[in-house]
Amino acid sequence: MSQIKNILFVMYDQLRHDYLSCAGHPTMRTPNFDRLAAKGVRFTRAYVQSPICGASRMSFYTGRYVHSHGAAWNNFPLKVGEITLGDHLRKAGVESWLIGKTHMSVDAEGMARLGLAPDSVIGARVADCGFDVWVREDGLNAEGPEGFYDEKRSPYNEWLKGQGYPGHNPWHTHANSGVDAEGDIASGWLLQNAVQPANIREEDSETPWLTRQAMEFLSQPHKAPWLCHLSYIKPHWPYIVPAPWHNLYGPADVVPPVRDAREKADPHPVYKVFMNNQAGQAFSKDEVREAVIPAYMGLIAQCDAEFGKLLDFLEETGRMAETMIVLTSDHGDYLGDHWMGEKDLFHDPSVRIPLIIYDPRAEADATRGTTCDALVEAIDLAPTFVAAMGQPPADHILEGRDLTPFLHGQTPAWRQAVFSEYDYSGMALAGPGYLDMEPEDARLFMVFDGRWKLIHAEGGFRPMLFDTAADPDEFTDLGASADHQAEIARLMVLLNDWARRPAQRTTISKAEIKGMRGKSRRVGVIIGAVAPEELAPDLRAKISGRPERDYR
Repeated sequence: MSQIKNILFVMYDQLRHDYLSCAGHPTMRTPNFDRLAAKGVRFTRAYVQSPICGASRMSFYTGRYVHSHGAAWNNFPLKVGEITLGDHLRKAGVESWLIGKTHMSVDAEGMARLGLAPDSVIGARVADCGFDVWVREDGLNAEGPEGFYDEKRSPYNEWLKGQGYPGHNPWHTHANSGVDAEGDIASGWLLQNAVQPANIREEDSETPWLTRQAMEFLSQPHKAPWLCHLSYIKPHWPYIVPAPWHNLYGPADVVPPVRDAREKADPHPVYKVFMNNQAGQAFSKDEVREAVIPAYMGLIAQCDAEFGKLLDFLEETGRMAETMIVLTSDHGDYLGDHWMGEKDLFHDPSVRIPLIIYDPRAEADATRGTTCDALVEAIDLAPTFVAAMGQPPADHILEGRDLTPFLHGQTPAWRQAVFSEYDYSGMALAGPGYLDMEPEDARLFMVFDGRWKLIHAEGGFRPMLFDTAADPDEFTDLGASADHQAEIARLMVLLNDWARRPAQRTTISKAEIKGMRGKSRRVGVIIGAVAPEELAPDLRAKISGRPERDYR
């Protein structure tokens, strides 16, 4: 098999699986995303391991489920000893570079305990999710009465200041705000302002700025093969975009919400509090959707245009022949579907993601422009990248599966179900006045076998269950149905089997374990033998014979 030299791993934040024209959206136009789909394979049933930024990304970057790596929510630190994609690839002589967002919170206490200096090479990699940093910009420069959400210096904010944008936080006042009729700041945090153009030159907005960082990286000579994780901030909120993208779409382009009154009739208690939070209430209003969704579509259109620049560059320089390209997202966005805003739960608009993989090798020629309906997880990318670089994935560490067979037209034995989980213990709705739960109980687990989707809720709640064959829009929760208890029990067996996997046995491979079998006897530890004739001659020889002296 021919060798891939480089990998361009492109992630968008909060990009829905169905907001691409190649995925069938009736009004959204994404010609450059479609360009990649025509060159590769589009996976139609790809699911994240958690529908929240930080936890999902840590699964992408480790190739492990959330309760394996433990960083279960935004700003939960990733354990200092967790092995990352960069660690796996460096063994293969491949550099791993970051351009953009990780939403990773560093295990500062663990680093201090081990004496890892943040400014050392190893310390810097541990602090940045295993990547070497070209530029890290998490795009979370929100500021409130207690200071900034992200205490780290923002390279993008500093660049804006250098371009002459005034104030200490032009990320908010210019890149993510407009100007109202009175000349005041129309903050992008307020959904009513989504119709405004952002008060910034288009070329200075976040997405073009990050593309230029990527182009600079791609233009440099590199001595070693590389993976470049280009991680865009958009189309994540604040939902505001500069001209001309702000009015490219309008209310007529907004598809009707996927929601039903049945969902509000005696809903699951956890679902109920999410529906009734501020985002859920806002996106349940048609006027909010008609203001916000065109801006969201404009953000996607800008992302698509910038992605086209990358494809043009790779094609013009001949790099397409040696570069695997992956396009995906860390989770979706409800946008009013199921009476919800944001992400958080396990309906498809939230937990299902776009995934397109272009493999330049000749072995992938037969699958170009096709789709694959296999059940795929975000953690499958890490072993796919390791295998693409000519190394066997460490399957005692990486919990995903190599997707190469699908790229090359094969039909491998595959998984029965996909899994996702959500720890909402850090949210206000888990606390007093709402669900009033202890942190260990504020957790949800999803298992989906391609038809039946079960959500198990800790804390003594009943499960949720959807039959996506009879109810593809996931309107009817069958979790309390007496007629479906056998189906629930079957899916709980899958969930329990998954939960019992040896996830923490990461320091020794399966092959090494098999090689240990019977070795203790070969080094003299013999347990249970009664007489010498029960042993092989060479084992017997080491414990037989006469002593040199008799001290009795």
